[in-house]
Amino acid sequence: MNIQKYVALLEVIEHGSFTKAAEALNYTQSGISRMVNELETKWGVALLERSRSGVNLTSDGANLLPYIRRICLEQENLMAQIDNLNNLQTGLIRIGTFSSVATHWLPNMIKMFQKDYPKIDFELLLGDYTEIESWILEGRVDFGFLRLPTCQGLEATFLEQDRLLVVISHDHPLANSKAFPIQELLNSPFMLLEKGANAEVSEIFEQHQIVPQVRFITWDDYAIMSMVEKGLGISILPELILQRTPYQLVTKELEIPAFRKIGIASREQKTLPLAAKRFLDYLPYRQSASFI
Repeated sequence: MNIQKYVALLEVIEHGSFTKAAEALNYTQSGISRMVNELETKWGVALLERSRSGVNLTSDGANLLPYIRRICLEQENLMAQIDNLNNLQTGLIRIGTFSSVATHWLPNMIKMFQKDYPKIDFELLLGDYTEIESWILEGRVDFGFLRLPTCQGLEATFLEQDRLLVVISHDHPLANSKAFPIQELLNSPFMLLEKGANAEVSEIFEQHQIVPQVRFITWDDYAIMSMVEKGLGISILPELILQRTPYQLVTKELEIPAFRKIGIASREQKTLPLAAKRFLDYLPYRQSASFI
Protein backbone atom coordinates (compact mmCIF):
# COMPACT_ATOMS: atom_id res chain seq x y z
CA MET A 1 0.00 0.00 0.00
CA ASN A 2 2.89 2.40 0.66
CA ILE A 3 4.01 2.01 -2.96
CA GLN A 4 0.66 3.28 -4.16
CA LYS A 5 0.99 6.27 -1.84
CA TYR A 6 4.45 7.00 -3.26
CA VAL A 7 3.02 6.82 -6.79
CA ALA A 8 0.21 9.20 -5.80
CA LEU A 9 2.73 11.66 -4.37
CA LEU A 10 4.86 11.54 -7.55
CA GLU A 11 1.81 12.16 -9.72
CA VAL A 12 0.82 15.18 -7.63
CA ILE A 13 4.36 16.56 -7.95
CA GLU A 14 4.45 15.91 -11.70
CA HIS A 15 1.09 17.53 -12.39
CA GLY A 16 1.23 20.16 -9.66
CA SER A 17 -2.37 19.31 -8.85
CA PHE A 18 -4.34 16.83 -6.78
CA THR A 19 -7.14 16.90 -9.32
CA LYS A 20 -4.92 16.07 -12.30
CA ALA A 21 -3.10 13.34 -10.29
CA ALA A 22 -6.47 11.81 -9.43
CA GLU A 23 -7.48 11.78 -13.10
CA ALA A 24 -4.18 10.18 -14.13
CA LEU A 25 -4.50 7.39 -11.55
CA ASN A 26 -8.28 7.01 -11.81
CA TYR A 27 -8.74 7.94 -8.15
CA THR A 28 -10.91 10.55 -6.48
CA GLN A 29 -9.26 13.81 -5.48
CA SER A 30 -10.02 13.08 -1.84
CA GLY A 31 -8.38 9.65 -2.18
CA ILE A 32 -5.14 11.16 -3.50
CA SER A 33 -5.18 13.83 -0.82
CA ARG A 34 -5.71 11.22 1.89
CA MET A 35 -2.76 9.10 0.73
CA VAL A 36 -0.39 12.07 0.73
CA ASN A 37 -1.65 13.15 4.16
CA GLU A 38 -1.05 9.66 5.52
CA LEU A 39 2.57 9.79 4.34
CA GLU A 40 3.09 13.17 5.94
CA THR A 41 1.54 11.98 9.21
CA LYS A 42 3.53 8.76 9.29
CA TRP A 43 6.85 10.43 8.51
CA GLY A 44 6.19 13.56 10.58
CA VAL A 45 7.21 15.92 7.77
CA ALA A 46 5.36 18.25 5.42
CA LEU A 47 5.91 17.10 1.87
CA LEU A 48 3.82 19.56 -0.10
CA GLU A 49 2.86 23.22 0.11
CA ARG A 50 -0.71 23.78 -0.99
CA SER A 51 -1.83 27.14 -2.34
CA ARG A 52 -4.30 28.61 -4.78
CA SER A 53 -1.61 28.63 -7.46
CA GLY A 54 -0.98 24.90 -7.11
CA VAL A 55 1.08 22.36 -5.21
CA ASN A 56 4.84 22.55 -4.65
CA LEU A 57 7.40 20.47 -2.78
CA THR A 58 8.63 21.60 0.59
CA SER A 59 12.36 21.51 1.24
CA ASP A 60 11.89 18.27 3.21
CA GLY A 61 9.85 16.86 0.35
CA ALA A 62 12.60 17.78 -2.11
CA ASN A 63 15.16 15.93 0.06
CA LEU A 64 13.01 12.80 0.11
CA LEU A 65 11.95 12.90 -3.54
CA PRO A 66 15.00 11.01 -5.01
CA TYR A 67 14.44 8.13 -2.59
CA ILE A 68 10.75 7.95 -3.39
CA ARG A 69 11.48 7.91 -7.13
CA ARG A 70 14.05 5.15 -6.61
CA ILE A 71 11.58 3.00 -4.65
CA CYS A 72 8.94 3.36 -7.35
CA LEU A 73 11.47 2.54 -10.07
CA GLU A 74 12.63 -0.57 -8.22
CA GLN A 75 9.00 -1.61 -7.78
CA GLU A 76 8.52 -1.34 -11.56
CA ASN A 77 11.70 -3.38 -12.10
CA LEU A 78 10.50 -5.99 -9.61
CA MET A 79 7.14 -6.37 -11.33
CA ALA A 80 8.83 -6.56 -14.73
CA GLN A 81 11.13 -9.31 -13.45
CA ILE A 82 8.16 -11.21 -12.01
CA ASP A 83 6.48 -10.99 -15.42
CA ASN A 84 9.66 -12.25 -17.05
CA LEU A 85 9.81 -15.21 -14.68
CA ASN A 86 6.16 -16.08 -15.22
CA ASN A 87 6.67 -15.92 -18.96
CA LEU A 88 10.09 -17.60 -18.63
CA GLN A 89 11.87 -14.76 -20.42
CA THR A 90 14.90 -15.15 -18.16
CA GLY A 91 16.20 -17.76 -15.75
CA LEU A 92 18.81 -20.39 -14.97
CA ILE A 93 18.15 -24.11 -14.46
CA ARG A 94 20.82 -25.94 -12.45
CA ILE A 95 20.83 -29.73 -12.84
CA GLY A 96 22.85 -32.46 -11.18
CA THR A 97 23.17 -35.50 -13.40
CA PHE A 98 25.16 -38.62 -14.20
CA SER A 99 26.66 -39.46 -17.56
CA SER A 100 23.95 -41.64 -19.15
CA VAL A 101 21.18 -39.11 -18.48
CA ALA A 102 23.46 -36.25 -19.57
CA THR A 103 24.21 -38.11 -22.80
CA HIS A 104 20.86 -39.59 -23.78
CA TRP A 105 18.08 -37.59 -22.10
CA LEU A 106 19.17 -34.03 -21.47
CA PRO A 107 20.24 -32.94 -25.00
CA ASN A 108 16.80 -33.67 -26.46
CA MET A 109 15.03 -32.19 -23.44
CA ILE A 110 17.05 -28.98 -23.62
CA LYS A 111 16.58 -28.70 -27.38
CA MET A 112 12.78 -29.00 -27.11
CA PHE A 113 12.63 -26.70 -24.08
CA GLN A 114 14.66 -23.96 -25.75
CA LYS A 115 12.34 -23.91 -28.74
CA ASP A 116 9.67 -22.65 -26.34
CA TYR A 117 11.89 -20.77 -23.87
CA PRO A 118 15.03 -19.66 -25.75
CA LYS A 119 16.28 -17.26 -23.07
CA ILE A 120 16.58 -19.80 -20.25
CA ASP A 121 20.16 -20.85 -19.47
CA PHE A 122 21.39 -24.18 -18.09
CA GLU A 123 24.14 -25.27 -15.74
CA LEU A 124 24.86 -29.01 -15.67
CA LEU A 125 26.96 -30.60 -12.93
CA LEU A 126 28.12 -34.11 -13.77
CA GLY A 127 28.87 -36.41 -10.85
CA ASP A 128 28.17 -39.68 -9.13
CA TYR A 129 25.08 -40.44 -7.06
CA THR A 130 26.62 -39.31 -3.78
CA GLU A 131 27.87 -36.03 -5.22
CA ILE A 132 24.50 -35.24 -6.81
CA GLU A 133 22.69 -35.87 -3.52
CA SER A 134 25.03 -33.47 -1.73
CA TRP A 135 24.60 -30.80 -4.43
CA ILE A 136 20.82 -30.97 -4.01
CA LEU A 137 21.00 -30.77 -0.21
CA GLU A 138 23.44 -27.84 -0.37
CA GLY A 139 21.28 -25.97 -2.90
CA ARG A 140 24.03 -26.11 -5.52
CA VAL A 141 21.52 -27.50 -8.05
CA ASP A 142 17.74 -27.11 -8.32
CA PHE A 143 17.19 -30.84 -8.78
CA GLY A 144 19.12 -33.93 -9.76
CA PHE A 145 18.77 -37.23 -11.55
CA LEU A 146 19.57 -40.07 -9.16
CA ARG A 147 19.33 -43.75 -8.58
CA LEU A 148 16.48 -44.54 -6.21
CA PRO A 149 16.11 -44.76 -3.29
CA THR A 150 17.89 -41.55 -2.32
CA CYS A 151 19.19 -40.37 1.02
CA GLN A 152 16.88 -38.92 3.66
CA GLY A 153 15.97 -35.27 3.28
CA LEU A 154 15.16 -35.43 -0.43
CA GLU A 155 11.83 -35.67 -2.20
CA ALA A 156 12.12 -38.07 -5.12
CA THR A 157 9.94 -39.26 -7.98
CA PHE A 158 10.45 -42.45 -9.97
CA LEU A 159 10.98 -42.02 -13.73
CA GLU A 160 12.22 -45.24 -15.33
CA GLN A 161 13.55 -48.70 -14.58
CA ASP A 162 16.87 -49.17 -16.36
CA ARG A 163 18.19 -52.70 -17.00
CA LEU A 164 21.70 -53.61 -15.90
CA LEU A 165 23.39 -55.62 -18.64
CA VAL A 166 26.56 -57.68 -18.77
CA VAL A 167 28.96 -56.22 -21.32
CA ILE A 168 31.41 -58.57 -23.07
CA SER A 169 33.59 -58.58 -26.16
CA HIS A 170 32.55 -60.28 -29.40
CA ASP A 171 35.06 -63.10 -28.89
CA HIS A 172 33.90 -63.95 -25.38
CA PRO A 173 32.86 -67.64 -24.98
CA LEU A 174 29.34 -66.58 -23.95
CA ALA A 175 28.81 -64.09 -26.77
CA ASN A 176 26.07 -66.27 -28.26
CA SER A 177 24.33 -67.25 -25.03
CA LYS A 178 20.76 -66.16 -24.30
CA ALA A 179 21.51 -64.87 -20.82
CA PHE A 180 24.63 -64.48 -18.72
CA PRO A 181 24.92 -66.90 -15.75
CA ILE A 182 25.58 -65.20 -12.44
CA GLN A 183 28.41 -67.56 -11.56
CA GLU A 184 30.18 -66.77 -14.83
CA LEU A 185 30.89 -63.29 -13.43
CA LEU A 186 33.64 -65.03 -11.46
CA ASN A 187 35.46 -66.41 -14.49
CA SER A 188 36.65 -63.24 -16.24
CA PRO A 189 38.50 -60.13 -15.08
CA PHE A 190 35.85 -57.60 -14.05
CA MET A 191 35.80 -53.89 -14.87
CA LEU A 192 33.86 -52.25 -12.03
CA LEU A 193 31.91 -49.05 -12.56
CA GLU A 194 31.41 -47.25 -9.24
CA LYS A 195 28.97 -44.34 -9.01
CA GLY A 196 29.63 -43.26 -5.45
CA ALA A 197 28.57 -45.17 -2.36
CA ASN A 198 25.17 -46.01 -3.88
CA ALA A 199 26.57 -48.52 -6.41
CA GLU A 200 24.14 -50.97 -8.00
CA VAL A 201 26.77 -53.39 -9.38
CA SER A 202 28.32 -53.97 -5.96
CA GLU A 203 24.83 -54.74 -4.67
CA ILE A 204 24.46 -57.49 -7.30
CA PHE A 205 27.61 -59.13 -5.97
CA GLU A 206 26.39 -58.90 -2.40
CA GLN A 207 22.95 -60.23 -3.27
CA HIS A 208 24.40 -63.34 -4.94
CA GLN A 209 27.33 -63.64 -2.51
CA ILE A 210 30.01 -63.62 -5.19
CA VAL A 211 33.42 -61.95 -5.29
CA PRO A 212 34.51 -61.27 -8.90
CA GLN A 213 38.07 -60.72 -10.10
CA VAL A 214 37.95 -56.93 -10.04
CA ARG A 215 40.90 -55.67 -12.07
CA PHE A 216 39.86 -52.10 -12.76
CA ILE A 217 37.62 -49.59 -10.96
CA THR A 218 36.51 -46.27 -12.43
CA TRP A 219 33.53 -43.89 -12.61
CA ASP A 220 33.96 -43.43 -16.39
CA ASP A 221 31.46 -45.54 -18.37
CA TYR A 222 33.31 -45.11 -21.66
CA ALA A 223 36.65 -46.21 -20.23
CA ILE A 224 34.92 -49.44 -19.17
CA MET A 225 33.46 -49.96 -22.65
CA SER A 226 36.81 -49.42 -24.33
CA MET A 227 38.56 -51.95 -22.10
CA VAL A 228 35.83 -54.54 -22.56
CA GLU A 229 35.96 -54.07 -26.34
CA LYS A 230 39.69 -54.85 -26.22
CA GLY A 231 39.00 -58.10 -24.38
CA LEU A 232 40.50 -56.96 -21.07
CA GLY A 233 37.52 -58.18 -19.09
CA ILE A 234 33.75 -57.94 -18.66
CA SER A 235 31.48 -55.49 -16.87
CA ILE A 236 27.90 -54.65 -15.95
CA LEU A 237 26.53 -51.34 -17.21
CA PRO A 238 23.13 -49.65 -17.31
CA GLU A 239 21.26 -50.09 -20.58
CA LEU A 240 20.78 -46.35 -20.91
CA ILE A 241 24.50 -45.62 -21.28
CA LEU A 242 24.83 -48.38 -23.89
CA GLN A 243 22.59 -46.60 -26.39
CA ARG A 244 24.42 -45.41 -29.52
CA THR A 245 27.76 -46.54 -28.13
CA PRO A 246 30.71 -46.27 -30.55
CA TYR A 247 32.25 -49.48 -29.16
CA GLN A 248 31.82 -52.97 -30.59
CA LEU A 249 30.29 -54.81 -27.65
CA VAL A 250 27.91 -57.66 -26.87
CA THR A 251 25.32 -57.10 -24.14
CA LYS A 252 23.56 -59.85 -22.20
CA GLU A 253 20.86 -59.78 -19.58
CA LEU A 254 21.74 -61.56 -16.38
CA GLU A 255 19.98 -64.89 -15.83
CA ILE A 256 18.41 -63.17 -12.82
CA PRO A 257 17.60 -59.72 -14.27
CA ALA A 258 18.86 -56.67 -12.42
CA PHE A 259 17.74 -53.07 -12.68
CA ARG A 260 18.34 -49.61 -11.35
CA LYS A 261 15.52 -47.17 -10.73
CA ILE A 262 16.13 -43.68 -12.10
CA GLY A 263 14.35 -40.75 -10.53
CA ILE A 264 14.45 -37.03 -9.97
CA ALA A 265 15.06 -35.57 -6.54
CA SER A 266 14.97 -32.13 -4.95
CA ARG A 267 14.83 -30.72 -1.45
CA GLU A 268 11.21 -29.57 -1.77
CA GLN A 269 9.30 -30.09 -4.99
CA LYS A 270 6.90 -27.20 -4.28
CA THR A 271 9.74 -24.66 -3.96
CA LEU A 272 11.41 -25.46 -7.28
CA PRO A 273 11.97 -22.39 -9.48
CA LEU A 274 9.29 -21.96 -12.13
CA ALA A 275 11.75 -22.57 -14.97
CA ALA A 276 12.81 -25.88 -13.41
CA LYS A 277 9.19 -26.98 -13.01
CA ARG A 278 8.44 -26.18 -16.63
CA PHE A 279 11.56 -28.02 -17.77
CA LEU A 280 10.43 -31.20 -16.07
CA ASP A 281 7.38 -31.24 -18.35
CA TYR A 282 9.82 -32.17 -21.11
CA LEU A 283 10.99 -35.37 -19.44
CA PRO A 284 10.89 -38.33 -21.85
CA TYR A 285 9.29 -40.46 -19.10
CA ARG A 286 7.10 -37.80 -17.51
CA GLN A 287 4.00 -39.95 -18.05
CA SER A 288 5.20 -42.18 -15.20
CA ALA A 289 6.10 -39.25 -12.95
CA SER A 290 4.03 -36.97 -10.78
CA PHE A 291 6.78 -34.53 -9.91
CA ILE A 292 4.88 -31.26 -10.19
